[in-house]
Amino acid sequence: MPESAVFESIAIVQTTVGTPEGARLLARLALEHRLAACIQAEQVTSHYRWRGALHEEAEWRLTCKTTLAVAPALAALLRERHPYALPEIVVATVQASAGYARWVGEEVAPPPAD
Repeated sequence: MPESAVFESIAIVQTTVGTPEGARLLARLALEHRLAACIQAEQVTSHYRWRGALHEEAEWRLTCKTTLAVAPALAALLRERHPYALPEIVVATVQASAGYARWVGEEVAPPPAD
């Protein structure tokens, strides 16, 4: 079977922030700590209910690609450095091409042994 048809699991960790500067800061921190191999930032419009009121806000969504083993450490960093009182941190396991998954694994630091 050609490699392009082989898939391996990686983690996607997503969050949103209110400014492009906030997105750049979190992306830089995650990359500097080797908790993500790649982070995409894109502007989105979020519609939500918060404290009984409806809101519509421009936000920047960060989509971080990492390994399953490192995803908890990345989520912890995002939670710790996030400007929101209750940040959205969503983690999903996805299938990536084997070559891409290997690259992700090479770019992130393994979590420390207990």
